[in-house]
Amino acid sequence: MSNRQTNTDVILIGAGIMSATLGSLLKELMPDWNITVLERRATAGEESSNEWNNAGTGHSSLCELNYTVEKPDGSIDISKAIKVNEEYQVSRQFWSYLVNSNLIRNPQDFIVPVPHMSFVQGEQDVSFLRKRFKALEHNPLFDGMEYSEDPAKLKEWIPLMMKDRNVNQPIAATRIESGTDVNFGALTRILFDHLKSENVDIKFNHNVDDIKRASDGTWELKVRDVASGKVERQTAKFVFIGGGGGSLHLLQKSGIPEGKGIGGFPVSGLFMVCQNPEVVAQHRAKVYGQAPVGAPPMSVPHLDTRVIDKKESLFFGPFAGFSPKFLKFGSMFDLSSSVKGHNLVTMMAAGVKNVSLTTYLIKQVMLSKEKRMEALREFVPNANSEDWELLVAGQRVQIIKDTAAGKGTLQFGTEVISAADGSIAALLGASPGASTAVSVMLEVIKKCFPTHINEWEPKIKEMIPSYGVSLLKNPELIRQHQLSTARALGLSEKVSLQASH
Repeated sequence: MSNRQTNTDVILIGAGIMSATLGSLLKELMPDWNITVLERRATAGEESSNEWNNAGTGHSSLCELNYTVEKPDGSIDISKAIKVNEEYQVSRQFWSYLVNSNLIRNPQDFIVPVPHMSFVQGEQDVSFLRKRFKALEHNPLFDGMEYSEDPAKLKEWIPLMMKDRNVNQPIAATRIESGTDVNFGALTRILFDHLKSENVDIKFNHNVDDIKRASDGTWELKVRDVASGKVERQTAKFVFIGGGGGSLHLLQKSGIPEGKGIGGFPVSGLFMVCQNPEVVAQHRAKVYGQAPVGAPPMSVPHLDTRVIDKKESLFFGPFAGFSPKFLKFGSMFDLSSSVKGHNLVTMMAAGVKNVSLTTYLIKQVMLSKEKRMEALREFVPNANSEDWELLVAGQRVQIIKDTAAGKGTLQFGTEVISAADGSIAALLGASPGASTAVSVMLEVIKKCFPTHINEWEPKIKEMIPSYGVSLLKNPELIRQHQLSTARALGLSEKVSLQASH
């Protein structure tokens, strides 16, 4: 290791949407703090945040059926749907603040209105969707949601999906126009451009090889320049590990007790993509269905309108795959090297409990293109194989930990792991991560900077007006924020008017 040492206030590991969000929040709260970003790739947002590595859904539970669960008594539990929706509203408020402060100039570069829909077939799933709609329709967070079982109405909503469809069983859909398509890759790059203009030191092609606590309580990182091989030390009072799937290894290297006993299970995703303008023009919505029996929640099939670099395309998937890599540009030894003495039993228990998941993933990996086309034709009956090509999306690492549900429980979602003294935090997990990035990073700030929260609260409320308030208990506030954020983010007037009703 060289003798060169750089001291800073904050180090953010990974140049994805999470570090971009946390850096932007901290720069507003403490403009004088020195912040350094370390990213192993050559540019920002190359992994999970990249627009081609995710579905771009502004996750707000408007269409995702796995966020609403039918309970044994037949009622629908909408608690998770409400939580995710409220968290997305927080993201919209922060993005609107950045636009209104001229820190983001063209919101259309990363967010556009696209209706969100749920679509089901068969009496059982239609019954579920009908009950789900009734549970949500009077909730102000889901204002404007429509429901129909009428094939003629569905033909208006989703002409591509209804064309040549044999309606020999009950079908139903819900639709809400206030949904969005978000280019998280573009947003990540926009935020880092802003941070660079605020003198944040962003070091690309720099890999963190090791991390340990120094005798004075700060954190010392061994950082390697990927191009030259040169190694230097970086020290900081606070470190955030936001390296996507790579966060687990760095959390383990930190040695904090809170990171013990946690494992990770990688799941890769693949999409079928259509860029034929004639086909793309026939569909404008994000349409989510029910996950196949035995499939993990992240494998809910959906047909999405995507807007990338102002060009529309269609994504269908995801098809699950398996790779031992924790990152798309990772190592084949990522999974095996993450197994330590402290998480071995947890990982073994997860293996035993998830045999069916492993079997499902193996079957998914073995699918031919034509088999994937058969799944697509459940959504688009007349889909032509020549119009669709396979795209390998990003890697997701699901958390494995011991919970009240037992040892080796596979977790779906995101989780912040932080040291007791708040000097280091790591973000683990997957969807709906990017959509709820602002809420998740506010959680990091509250956990890691408790002595600053009172002095920061006025500024936080300026950035996020609903901070500390339950939107659900203040319906008028929901309408007010939906209207103001729709205007700031350049979403359609139709959506703005809907929010004001």
